[in-house]
Amino acid sequence: MAGTPPPQRTWDAILELTKAAQERGTDPLIWVMQLSSSLNAAGVSMPSVEVAELLVSHICWSNNVPIAWKFLEKALTIRVIPPMFVIALLFTRIIPRRRKHPVAYRLYMELVKRYVFSLPSLINGPNYQKVMESINNVLQFYQVFGVQSSEPGLLIVEFIFGIVWGLLDVSLDDEGLIELTPEKKSRWPTRNQDMEIDYADNFDGKKGERQAAMSKINTVFAVDLLGDFFQNKVTSGILYLARRNMPMHWECFMHNLRLLTANSSSLRNSKVISPEELSRLTSDKHHVLPCKCKTNSQKQYHTLTARSPPSSAGQSRGTVLSELWLPIDLYLEDAISGMQVTTIAAVETLTGLVKALQALNQTTWQDSFLGLWIAALRLVERETNLSEGPIPRLDTCLCVLLSVVILVIVHIIEEEEITLIREAERSSINQRQDILSTGKRRQDLVSSLQRLNDFEGLLTPPPLVSSLANQAAIKAMMFVSGLTVGNGHIDGMSLNDFPINMSGDLRHLIVEACIARNVLDTSAYLWPGYIKGHCDQIPRSISGQVPCWSALMRGSPLTPTIVNALASTPATSLVEIERLYEIAISGTDDEKISATTIFCGASLSRGWNIQEHTALFIVRLLAPAVPTNFSGNESYLLGYAPVLNVLLGGISSVDCMQIFSLHGLVPQLAAVLMPICEVFGSSPNMSWTLSTGEEISSHTVFSNAFNLLLRLWRFDRPPLDHVMGDVRSVGSQLTPEYLLLVRNSQLEVYENQLKNKKTASRLSRLAHPSSTDPIFMDSFPKLKRWYRQHQECISSILSALVPGNPVHQIVEALIYMMFKKINRGGQPLTPTSGSSSSSASGTDDSFLCLKLPAWDILEAVPFVLDAALAACAHGKLTPRELTTGLKDLADFLPASLGTIVSYFSAEVTRGLWKPALMNGMDWPSPAANLSNIEEQINKILASTGVNVPCLALVGTSPVTIPLPLAALVSLTITYKLDKPSRRFLNLVGPALSNLGICCPWPCMSIIAALWTQKVKRWSDFLVFCAAQTVFHHNSDAVVQLLKVCFTAVLGLNSSSVASNGGVGALLGHGFGSHFAGGLSAVAPGVLYLRVHQSVRNVMFITEEILSLLMLTVKDILNNCLPKEKIEELKKTKYSSKYGLVSLASSMTQVKTAASLAASLVWITGGLNLVQILIKETLPSWLISSIHGSESSSEKSGGMVAMMVGYALAYFTVYTGIFAWGVDLTSPASKRRPKVLEKHLEFLASALDGKISLGCNKATYRAYVTGYISLMVSCTPAWMLEVDVEVVKRVSRGLKQWNEEDLALSLLGISGIGAMGAAAEMIIETGF
Repeated sequence: MAGTPPPQRTWDAILELTKAAQERGTDPLIWVMQLSSSLNAAGVSMPSVEVAELLVSHICWSNNVPIAWKFLEKALTIRVIPPMFVIALLFTRIIPRRRKHPVAYRLYMELVKRYVFSLPSLINGPNYQKVMESINNVLQFYQVFGVQSSEPGLLIVEFIFGIVWGLLDVSLDDEGLIELTPEKKSRWPTRNQDMEIDYADNFDGKKGERQAAMSKINTVFAVDLLGDFFQNKVTSGILYLARRNMPMHWECFMHNLRLLTANSSSLRNSKVISPEELSRLTSDKHHVLPCKCKTNSQKQYHTLTARSPPSSAGQSRGTVLSELWLPIDLYLEDAISGMQVTTIAAVETLTGLVKALQALNQTTWQDSFLGLWIAALRLVERETNLSEGPIPRLDTCLCVLLSVVILVIVHIIEEEEITLIREAERSSINQRQDILSTGKRRQDLVSSLQRLNDFEGLLTPPPLVSSLANQAAIKAMMFVSGLTVGNGHIDGMSLNDFPINMSGDLRHLIVEACIARNVLDTSAYLWPGYIKGHCDQIPRSISGQVPCWSALMRGSPLTPTIVNALASTPATSLVEIERLYEIAISGTDDEKISATTIFCGASLSRGWNIQEHTALFIVRLLAPAVPTNFSGNESYLLGYAPVLNVLLGGISSVDCMQIFSLHGLVPQLAAVLMPICEVFGSSPNMSWTLSTGEEISSHTVFSNAFNLLLRLWRFDRPPLDHVMGDVRSVGSQLTPEYLLLVRNSQLEVYENQLKNKKTASRLSRLAHPSSTDPIFMDSFPKLKRWYRQHQECISSILSALVPGNPVHQIVEALIYMMFKKINRGGQPLTPTSGSSSSSASGTDDSFLCLKLPAWDILEAVPFVLDAALAACAHGKLTPRELTTGLKDLADFLPASLGTIVSYFSAEVTRGLWKPALMNGMDWPSPAANLSNIEEQINKILASTGVNVPCLALVGTSPVTIPLPLAALVSLTITYKLDKPSRRFLNLVGPALSNLGICCPWPCMSIIAALWTQKVKRWSDFLVFCAAQTVFHHNSDAVVQLLKVCFTAVLGLNSSSVASNGGVGALLGHGFGSHFAGGLSAVAPGVLYLRVHQSVRNVMFITEEILSLLMLTVKDILNNCLPKEKIEELKKTKYSSKYGLVSLASSMTQVKTAASLAASLVWITGGLNLVQILIKETLPSWLISSIHGSESSSEKSGGMVAMMVGYALAYFTVYTGIFAWGVDLTSPASKRRPKVLEKHLEFLASALDGKISLGCNKATYRAYVTGYISLMVSCTPAWMLEVDVEVVKRVSRGLKQWNEEDLALSLLGISGIGAMGAAAEMIIETGF
């Protein structure tokens, strides 16, 4: 019978009992006792929602008399009926008729004030679920909030929010303000349709006056009650949950509230709350969730992690807390290394990194921008101080400073302004200007640039761009002097016309770049100290004019003089580059060639204001449209051969490739190179004669395009990875298929940019994609076939070649061409199977095969190389003859260089060839420099702090290297260092270096010695490259290097490398023999960033970095806290002032160490490694019993264990935030939810006791509390993606630790699904 509802006669009896008591005037207490007995007898559970409905219906409106209200109040007092449900019922009955029944309305508000703040009795009382479901049925929350849920905690939030919103709208309505709202009515039933008629009929005379006066008093009371909700800790916390998780509804609520605070006379007359106080309590800046720390662990954490006040060293003149921005320095140094090509724009990655660090460091945007500027300026300084090498990077560094960093800041500023614009669009016209004026990031940019003047040592421009810096300074002076500066060029002025002390610096270039990007205006010219010199020094006469971009805009023809001037002078505006693009697509043939020449000049390398547009236009020019008058069977691309060849040659430099990579254009560039390769590689060898008399062939165009394509996907990775299965554990190698997939996905991003007005305004009207259709490898059958052969060549030896087939004939022709001057008795060299060696004969007829398409020739090249190498090994070719033949092959078809590299690399790793003796007779000898090279390598390693066994060769051992490697290095040193040869060396050089590093010692030293003999000025660079091979073969050396990185940045020892600590100790200021005392020590951070690509087992690196982080924490504590002080602190429980200061200082260093560790892991293995770290490595570390025993054995005991936990927390959040970003906009963030949820499940299981941990309990507690605290304060958006049940499990575990505040904060940021649990916790804890 317990589950059976009482029959109707029970309710009829209760109603009769109530009527009878009302007629007799029975004491309410006696009535309620009788009522309670009747309900018990009928088996009705109390509090009863059915009785509440009966009593409210009895009162409204046939029995709206005082005794009926007394009965109701007494039933509420002894909990016969649920108060919250009664309030909900009265809300729907009384609010619409409040003017007719003002006394009832006042009684309703009294009941609200008495009972609604007693929420603990609701959630702890019986029938909690049923009561809340009944309230939901009455108020129909789904109709208002659109949330379909029966979770009682969530219904409490909706109930409180609804009651408050209803009171607000009632107050607006009563003061005649509701018509000023956008909807002109309330979402709640605040009016009855026949209310006005009833009101007019009944309110007359004195009674009407009393009713009107009562209504005014009620309005004041309602406003006071509204203030009570925001002043009460529990209800204000619940309303905060509504604000956070129902933003659209909250914004509508706030619009009405702002209307009330601005216009309500009742609020102005309130003695409970003022308009200003109500505005403060409801502002976004008012933090409602708990900030105080109730538990010891939280007190310790917040004390230790508190940042220094603004007056600290970080704000002093000429200094900056550079360690906060260490990950930026590391990322930038790695990005310009030239060792890899990326598919993701540096702007995108760096924007996410800056936002992440700003959130983690809790700094202002002014400090964040300044940290970014300093990191980029240090990058330029390091490159300026480097010795010369074959990989120029200065233009790349300047691209980072003056293009990439500027675009990052543009995106960050626009992000804020777009948000404000959207918010303003939802607000009234009067409020829009106030909302838009709240944007601060633009002013923070100004402040950061002004503070750059304190860092003069970093602002000295490299000599290469000093003239451009001077022009920027002159432009500012001319502006201040009132002289017109044209379109950005100082066209007619010679720098000789100006005094020497007016020279510009890098800040002038930065400011000009910001002005060009519209994040700064010319008021910057008026900053104190910006102009160096006096306005009266401006010359009134100028030298003869030099033609420049203004001449082009005026329509001047592209004469050789103008072309040379434009190619050496960067464009400064998009309009100029668009004009050039129009000429390149619609001009005469000569004009097209001239325009493309200009495109590949200074505008690409130093046109920072429009650099990404220039690069994008070049991509578009490489995919020209089909001419309108085109007809024929051949591809229309053949008609563009001269233009395409100019473009391909113009962008072949290392710096140009890096610029395309930094701007994220590698996938698009690959997609336009593939059709060129397919067409020109499939065409018989055609030729074109230019107007200059130069002749180019289809093989030339194909080779230039093909070699560029190979450099994009880094085919030169050591094939050892493929043959032996020794592949890097995580991270993907770029492949042609992958590049196309990324390119296809970028099309969607481009479409989204067009939809965004702010970003679309930055796009050129002419730079639309040549094709919006996805592209796949199947569209290029010849390329796909070659790629398959390339992979087969890497993974296995060549298959048999049957004599007489077309490939065999081409092989014969190529061998005849390569070795036609050699006559050894007429034995053919042509292979008939695998690596056979027969002797050679070629005929003029077979030479005709070399007119075949390039793809056909490339197919034969591996067999030619196999035969030639075999002939050399068997003494039928001398090393010199082999080298000469290889050079002839590469000169005939430069595209064959890729195959030469891949084949020789594969053969080296297979180890089937006898060594080549580098004795100066058979092969070139490195003897003249080898010992010096090895001595320098030892010196670099020792001075850097890496101790390895002596690397010098013992005794008079013969110097040998693998035969294929000898052939490859001998081929490279035959090339001149002129511009045409550089494009081929740019392809072969990195591959040779990577192969040499992977080979046994001393192969790389021999390569360095041979090249040093050829180019003495590259000695430092070559020694540095050779030193990297140590880390490929010696894992202990890698560990030592990593340890030096930690000690260097923290200054934990007294070595020359790490004495001062900081970014300078980690990354240095460049290296080279021009430093005093010869070759300087290489900064450990730079050395690691160069060698990590050659370290195959990245999981090993990750585990070592984690272990080193733990050891570093112990070293930090030992350095900062002497043993006697540790004992003192243990006795006082960290209560002494010295102890807190020392621990806070230690925590700062721990945070720096965690930042370094996370940066190294992220840079080494990227997103995949970070995810493995969080999913697998960290849980395994916490479970392991080894670490628990290590921590507990320390004399400092729990302190070390606690600090280790905090270090792990920072490390985990740093790695996640670097890989995924701080918000939900990063493409990588799509992979975050599963990884994060799995990690939180692990934490919850450990908190529940389902997983046994081996680590120290203090470590785990510090890790969990620190990790959750960082996510709450820095990455709240992450928790919106996690399953709410997992979040609840973690919060319950935290509550068991007495970490209620942290548990509540976690629930508060976890979305609407966790809102109910958060509300219940707020009520239980009382906040």
